[in-house]
This record gives sequence, structure tokens and C-alpha cells, in this order.
Amino acid sequence: MSRVSTGPSDHTTAAALLLQRLRAHGVEKVFGVVGREAASVLFDEVDGLDFVLTRHEFTAGVMADVLARITGRPQACFATLGPGMTNLSTGVATSALDRSPVIALAAQSESYDVFPVDTHQCLDSVSVMRPMTKYATELARPADITDLVDSAVTASTAEPVGPSFISLPVDLLGAGVPEADDTPAPPARRPRKPVASVDADWPERLVEVADLLAKAEHPVLVVGASAIRSGAVDALRALVERLSIPVITTYVAKGVLPHGHPLAYGAVTGYMDGILGFPALQTLFGPSDLVLCLGYDYAEDLRPSMWAHGREKKVVRVAPTTNPVPRVFRPDVDVVADVLAFVEALDAATAELAPKTPHDVSALRARVAEFLADPREYEDGMRVHQVMDSMNTVMAEAAGAGRGTIVSDIGFFRHYGVLFARADQPYGFLTSAGCSSFGYGLPAAMGAQLARPDEPVFLIAGDGGFHSNSADLETMARLNLPIVTVVVNNDTNGLIELYQNLGHHRSHDPAIRFGSVDFVQLAQANGVDAVRADDRDALLAALRKGAGLGRPFLIETKIAYDFQPGGFDALSI
Repeated sequence: MSRVSTGPSDHTTAAALLLQRLRAHGVEKVFGVVGREAASVLFDEVDGLDFVLTRHEFTAGVMADVLARITGRPQACFATLGPGMTNLSTGVATSALDRSPVIALAAQSESYDVFPVDTHQCLDSVSVMRPMTKYATELARPADITDLVDSAVTASTAEPVGPSFISLPVDLLGAGVPEADDTPAPPARRPRKPVASVDADWPERLVEVADLLAKAEHPVLVVGASAIRSGAVDALRALVERLSIPVITTYVAKGVLPHGHPLAYGAVTGYMDGILGFPALQTLFGPSDLVLCLGYDYAEDLRPSMWAHGREKKVVRVAPTTNPVPRVFRPDVDVVADVLAFVEALDAATAELAPKTPHDVSALRARVAEFLADPREYEDGMRVHQVMDSMNTVMAEAAGAGRGTIVSDIGFFRHYGVLFARADQPYGFLTSAGCSSFGYGLPAAMGAQLARPDEPVFLIAGDGGFHSNSADLETMARLNLPIVTVVVNNDTNGLIELYQNLGHHRSHDPAIRFGSVDFVQLAQANGVDAVRADDRDALLAALRKGAGLGRPFLIETKIAYDFQPGGFDALSI
């Protein structure tokens, strides 16, 4: 039994049909790492579909996730069999919990030699992937590949959007499909946005919501990412500006109102009271008597307990799916509808309604401004809020209004990004809200730069998460992606140190402390220019240099946290 194909087929192969169908569905990139299935597929079979080689399969999955999120079209990632597939699985999990239409592909042993955990490098790939995908299957007949891609894309692009998976036995991947030479595939269906679930009675619920809005003194909108996916941003802006309703967002919906908009009350994180040393959640939600959740998704980590402050309030959920978590979230009115259709209908239904009076959050804004303007020089390293202020300053200079992307890896610093990062457009701030995958930042920044090649992309990453995936610095250099990366380094898993302090009022170094890494030398070894900057002036100068360089640039800066165990009650579910 041969492990390689015997040579090029005289007919169109399943591999070629696979790539043709992906391209027909709007896929532009396949990110991944190829193994011995290279004998069956070269990835140059189709014009307009590019293969992007990464150093790790997780990187491939996240790059596909972010490119799909920003473009609104499915993208693909690929891995070889066995350990390649399992490496890819964390990227697939990321696109599942972060809601991106990713088509994940992995090679499998020859169809006649699939004996999971008995054949060399053979695992039951479909069983591994099924719990975290919307569709998972293994190719059994080469002629079926077009239909399988159609099914995968259909599943991925229906709300809640998410990944699909196809396992590809290498002998079938390289097999010819004679019937394909004579029978062209039908046109691919390419909906302009994800397909939403719709309750037939949603217009009746709309009347209830309009009545609640009319009676409310201080309503607020809580906006999630499916509002962006539905295309509702412009309609949402028009509604809230006409009625003067404040907007609060999840991590990834920052930017639905531009940074600095008077009705943009910010993104919410359970860490905000503790970081700011201020009752932020009470200030944001305490005076409100109506919380209207548009595109709400529990996975985005803005939990109902976070708005349960202050006066009694009515809660409305508007989402393109049925409520998956009624045990922890029972809104007073639940509307299953396309978010754009609902917002437009609500705008019409409230045409005669007078503007509201937004509740006062000036004290919170003053506290945020105080943090960002912090002029102190700390002997043990900069503070993350100072780093974020510097990144905001240079991003505003380099990008201009309505442009630019700040990406955050995972760690305690991420919550400073949620609070302070500039986001002037939808997905202007990116982080892994649902899965919180360590090492997300570098591939996410690369995906964002590919999606927005003419806009600056800044990345903030901690030393722990960044070094868990730093081999793909070479990918960034090879692709010449002009990302400015800031590695905030304290040689520690800082978020875990916070939790040690919350639970024990002390830390235990063997579980959190790393040896020192010179990230400047690491970057340079991978072909990326780099400098060290340990104060505000040096960091601003380095950011400005990086923003104008036109190629990848890394800045390492020493940071430290001031851990205060109080103020984190919102983390309790």
C-alpha cells in the first residue's frame, strides 16, 4: 500500500474540485501547514486562492478566523493528518467561540488504512472536531467533495456563525473525478451576510420593545458582534443618535460607535472596577431602567450579572438565534430576528419619540482620563494604561478617523485594552472574547493586516502569550506585514498572578514566573526590526517609527502591575 499517489491524474482531482468550490464561495486564503498529502495537492490548482504557509497550525486557524470576521466571507485553514489536525483544533475552537465562518480542512490516512489510534498518525479526526464545529465529515467518495464544501459553508455562515470541518483521506484527495470533466458544478450560493433565525411573531415583540423604550427614563443599548455581522451598524448609529441612547459593547463590538462619540459609553469587562479602583459597572448600569441587548451573545463575556446594578430594569434580548442559555439569562422580552431588520423597524416604530436624557457617566470618564494621562515614571516598569495611551496616540496620528486596528493577545493587559484601546470602526479592536486563546495576538494581527492592507495594525501582547506562538514572527516577516507589535514584558503570567492574589492574597512564583527572554533579539533573529522602549517618550518615538516603516516592527517594554485584590466581584458568575 503506497503512501503517495502514483502521479498526476488524467482527470480533474478531488483536490482541484475542493479548491475550486472554496473559491466559488468567496474563500481567498488557505492558511496552514502541509504534510505528505502534498503528493495529492499543491494548492496552486486554482487562480485567486492563495496558500499561506504558517509555522504552526494554530496560527493558521486564527488567521482564517480574523480574515473571515473582517471580510464577512468564509476563509479556510489546512493541516496535515494526526498531530497537524490536533494542533489546528485550538484554532478551530477559537473560531467556534469567537464566531467566525472558518472552513477547516485536514488530511487523513488513506481511506483503506483509517484505523484510529492503530495506524501511524491516524486519529478519528471527525470525532475530535465534531464537538466544536457546526458540521464535520470525512470524504468517502471523491465525487462528493463539491457537495461537502457546500454543506460546510452553509453551516458555517448561518447564525451563530462558526467553523466547519472536512477530513480528507490522502488517496481520495488525489483521485481523479471523471464526471467532473463533463458536468460543471452549479453556482455557489453566496449570501451577503449570515443567515439568521427569525421568529414569525417578532413584529409583535417589536411593539412591546417600542413601548418599553417609550416609557424608559434611562435606556442603554448593550451591543454584541452579531449586530455587526448583520450589517446593522449604520442603522444602529442613526437610531441612538436620534434618541440619545448610550451604547455599551462587548469586547469585540467596540467601534460600533467611533472612539470619542458622546454616546459611546465603552466596552465592559468584569475586571474594570478592580483596574480603575472605581465603581464603573454601577456608574454604567445603575441608573438605567431598560437594557436593550442587540446581537447579544453570552460567549462574548458580558454577563447579565454585570448590568444588574442599581434600579430595577427591564431587559430585552434581540439576537439572530434562539436563547441558548435560559438557565442564566431570561430576558423580559426575547426577540429572535435579524438585528438589522429589527433596528430599522424599531427606528420606524419610535419615529415620534422624543430624545432621552443619557445618564451621567462623567465621573467614570474622568477616572479613565486620569489613568490615560498618568505622567508618573515607575522604577519597576511602565503601567499598561500608559502603554495603551501611547498606542492610541500614534494610532490616531497614523490611521485617521474611522480607520486602524488594535489587536490584543490574552492576559491581564487585555482588559486594559478593552477599557482604553481606541476603536474607530467595527472590529477596530480585536481580541479572542469567546475562547481567549493564549497566543491569539500575533496571528490575529496578521489576519487583520491582510484584511486591511492599507490601514495600520498595532498589536499588544504579553511575554507569556506572545512567546507561546512567537515562531510565526517569521511568517509576519516573510509576508512583510507592517504590523507594529508591543510586547509588554514582566516575565510573568500576570493574569494568573492576579488570580493567585484574589484567592490567596499572595502569589506563588513557580506557577507564574518565567526566565527572561530578549524579545528584541528574538524578533531580529526572525527578520523583524525591533527596539526596546521603557518610558513614555521612548515608546512614543518607537511607535511612530514603526508606524512609518512599512514593514514589521517590534517594541519590547518592561511593565509591572499594581495588584489590588478588591474590586473584582463582577468575576463571580
